[in-house]
Amino acid sequence: MPESKRRPKAEQSSKRRAQAESAAARKAKALGPNPPWFLPVMVGLMVIGLVWIVVFYITQGSFPIGSLNNWNLLIGFALLMAGFFMTTRWR
Repeated sequence: MPESKRRPKAEQSSKRRAQAESAAARKAKALGPNPPWFLPVMVGLMVIGLVWIVVFYITQGSFPIGSLNNWNLLIGFALLMAGFFMTTRWR
């Protein structure tokens, strides 16, 4: 009958855990906090994108830029998505 694998000693697993935690701490320290402009730009992009889409629907396509027709939706969603992508970089 085959033997089962032995569990690693507690000392070895605690060393690995400490190394992993220290690596994560070094990475977080290296990245540092976001610059002060990051939050206002992130929120601003999301709000502007939402307002762009709402204005397009309320004015039935006349505004913000009437000659773009339904491309206004793409612009609004692009602004929203840029803001949401910035949230993934938030620290």
